[in-house]
Amino acid sequence: MRMSHLFGRTLREAPGDVELPSHRLMLRAGMMRPLGAGIYSLLPLGFRVVTKVEQIIREELNAIGGQELLMPVVHPADLWKESGRYDNVGPEMTRFKDRGDRDMVLAMTHEEIVTDLARQEINSYRQLPQLVYHIQTKWRDEPRSRGGLIRVREFTMKDSYSLDRDEAGLDVQYRNHWGAYERIFRRCGLRFVVVGADTGMMGGSASHEFMALSEYGEDIVLLCPNGDYADNREVATFRREPASTEPPRPMEEVETPDTTTIRALADYLDIPLAKTGKAVFFKGDSGRFIFAVIRGDLEINETKLRKATGELGLTPATAEEIRAIGAEPGYGSPVGVRDATIVVDESVRDTPNLVAGANRVGWHLMNVNLGRDYQADVVADIAAADAGLPCPVCGAPLDAERAIEVGNIFKLGTRYSAMLGATYLDAEGQSHPIVMGSYGIGSGRVTATVVEQHHDDKGIIWPVTIAPYHVSLLSLGGADESGPVEAADKLYDALLSADVEVLYDDRTDRAGVKFNDADLIGCPIRVSVSARTLARGEAELKPRVASESTFVPLDEVVPTVQQMLAALAAPLSGEPGAE
Repeated sequence: MRMSHLFGRTLREAPGDVELPSHRLMLRAGMMRPLGAGIYSLLPLGFRVVTKVEQIIREELNAIGGQELLMPVVHPADLWKESGRYDNVGPEMTRFKDRGDRDMVLAMTHEEIVTDLARQEINSYRQLPQLVYHIQTKWRDEPRSRGGLIRVREFTMKDSYSLDRDEAGLDVQYRNHWGAYERIFRRCGLRFVVVGADTGMMGGSASHEFMALSEYGEDIVLLCPNGDYADNREVATFRREPASTEPPRPMEEVETPDTTTIRALADYLDIPLAKTGKAVFFKGDSGRFIFAVIRGDLEINETKLRKATGELGLTPATAEEIRAIGAEPGYGSPVGVRDATIVVDESVRDTPNLVAGANRVGWHLMNVNLGRDYQADVVADIAAADAGLPCPVCGAPLDAERAIEVGNIFKLGTRYSAMLGATYLDAEGQSHPIVMGSYGIGSGRVTATVVEQHHDDKGIIWPVTIAPYHVSLLSLGGADESGPVEAADKLYDALLSADVEVLYDDRTDRAGVKFNDADLIGCPIRVSVSARTLARGEAELKPRVASESTFVPLDEVVPTVQQMLAALAAPLSGEPGAE
């Protein structure tokens, strides 16, 4: 491609409201342009990268038996109503009516659609297992789209679906996907960890996320420094102390003026935070009042609390709502409240004689004990894991890292097949629901995440496997110097003949502009021809990651470039340890 004909131009600066490096650099490099909030057009350079990511995905999915198909982006709402998700998913799902007044939705994901296909196409155990996938547009009306392609409303995703006779078959497909995902992300040049995760709106029995570590990530992962444990903070656990054997003491009131926070209470009574009981109030989407109690040195994990209560969503309760159940904001206690679902963390169950609120201003209760002074509707792990807490496996202090989710895998089981009636007959003629798995990768998000991990102050540094072009070829010289142009033209043809992808900067701009744009766009190798190099019969070669250039005779440029490209590609084979 000659840059004089390239659609899209580089920018000196990105818009002032751009936060993430990938967003800024992909805009400046002429790879994408915004259309609306969370909606982007991919320009030719960006589209080439995303296409290469998708080709890697295809190759690895095909290698584990995947068959590519294509499902629609507009769905009849009836299928989503059959699965129960039509009413359970919030405003991020876009609902509308067609001209026939039928309820329709824009695809957020395709579990319902593939299950509908399965109930039409599969009737016998002899047709299982199956693995199908597609790469298709999705729409999720995110309330806070940000970061360019990291969090958008319209995006392209590879979603694959496994169909099996039983859980054992699902386990095989789950492991196969795990391995395929590791190879995909290694081939794209990503550094990542695999963590346990919440199943969320997808449902099912298990989920894992593939997380690329980045200081700009929206997720927090808890990692054991010894490699014994890794989970998303949404589901992470930590090693708890053994339950105390301290006997219960009589409950008594104590005056505690101006102690509306746990820290103020602990300081006033000169006790550790771990001897206090913290009350946190929510209203569930169902309308229930949720009264959560946790030890004062810990924090509530709302994802765990939501799962423990079966609520789809939780909203902080207002002061009026808190007082309506007989509690007092700042001095709340589960003792004596009414019309509330009381959820107690395991830390409170295992720690007797806590200090809790007295449900009146300026007073607390000493020696409050679960079971004697109040009852819990639910006792569960609702505590947020954090850095420094002990690893649940080995006890070492956990590390917390920010990360970007680039892929996820779910064991759906019969969550959808049972609801939609996707069944098969076994060898004895008995009917069973198909056992399913769901697996997703956002190709645009992978592309942006690669930039997050591979850039410097000059621009992008693309791994050779997904770079828009292998080589940036620059002809350097004034308008009256035809030699560099003629030599660069010959190199361009020679490189193309050798199947090397070339972005040829044949523009009449100054050398500095061309060097800056080459570094900004980030092709793996830069080849430059100038009057100075021609005087020696050479071209200048510089890998994007190198600090120094080398000078190569013109007739050796092509084989030298090929050798450089092979060396850059070797660590990206996708196999463990190739890095």
